[in-house]
Amino acid sequence: MNFEFSDEQNLLREQAQGFLQSKCPIEAVRAVLEGDQAFDETLWKGIAEMGWTATTIPEAYGGIGLGYLELCVLAEEMGRSLAPVPFSSSVYLATEMLLMCASDAQKQAWLPGLADGSIIGTFAVAEGAKAPSRHNLETRVTDGVMNGCKIPVPDGDVANFTVVLACDGDQHSLYLVDLKSSGVTRRTLKSIDPTRSYAELRFDSVDAELLGEAGTGFALTDALFERAAILFAFEQVGGAHASLEMAKAYALERYAFGRPIASFQAIKHKLADMYIALTLAHSNCYYGAWALSTNAAELPLAAATARVSATEAFHECSKENIQTHGGMGFTWEFNCHLYYRRAKALALNLGSLTRWKDKLVTQLEESNKLSVSN
Repeated sequence: MNFEFSDEQNLLREQAQGFLQSKCPIEAVRAVLEGDQAFDETLWKGIAEMGWTATTIPEAYGGIGLGYLELCVLAEEMGRSLAPVPFSSSVYLATEMLLMCASDAQKQAWLPGLADGSIIGTFAVAEGAKAPSRHNLETRVTDGVMNGCKIPVPDGDVANFTVVLACDGDQHSLYLVDLKSSGVTRRTLKSIDPTRSYAELRFDSVDAELLGEAGTGFALTDALFERAAILFAFEQVGGAHASLEMAKAYALERYAFGRPIASFQAIKHKLADMYIALTLAHSNCYYGAWALSTNAAELPLAAATARVSATEAFHECSKENIQTHGGMGFTWEFNCHLYYRRAKALALNLGSLTRWKDKLVTQLEESNKLSVSN
């Protein structure tokens, strides 16, 4: 079993790093943070022209038909650069859901636009602070007409369409909604990370098109989140790595008492703890990439493992990066808080860390039972 990326995939990584270093310097991230735009439209156009939005879309629908390993490579570099674009919502969530369960007509309608970046998609499941369940879902569809509210929806203020988890009678299904339809109201939300936008979407008698089989909404959502968790984990690892490199560089150049602070034991311990957390998460992400690319039976376990370790690693590295910078690390002028903001935002995109830890425990218990029975 080989968990290494191929030479071609590493070449893609180098290409992605070069492009993002040129087109997405930290100043571009701060411009979105401090400005009025929801995302960097110029960067998004460049990413689409590079073909990244078309990575896993088959050629029959305007894509380039690569695999999930290539998408994992790109996800890590997007996280490393803190790219302020709706890549995760449109690619990890909307595109993946269409590939999983859409009809051919639905794929023909939406995938070509997703592939060339002219269309942005998202996935709307949350309805406030409560975790959505079969008992509390309030968004409803009756005879193809949707009413309800979803909040928060990642990139909901800029998306062209959304996939919505809704209640239809006594069952729960997924629906496609064109966000340009009459009856759709959007409200941009304030969040800890303004470089990734969130919105409240309200549906007042909006036409909705069934996606996948009726009654499979929660099962499809769980399957999507398992796949997306691995991609988000790679993005988190990319951000964690950048945080570690930033802390290391500052520790080597900052002098106190006549020597670099990197020589102080307290700083060494911080950097060592960051490195350990990152290395563990990286290893688990590689396991997840293998499971995702092969659709292995271990995918649920691999997804939970990658998600938990990557979330903890990004939190650890972004937090200790601030601490390593000392008092200056807390200031607006330094860039440490950009990684901390992103770490906090990504930690909640697919549900809380507690939810994923519970899932990890459940998967480990099932794996142990299977091992005993065999």
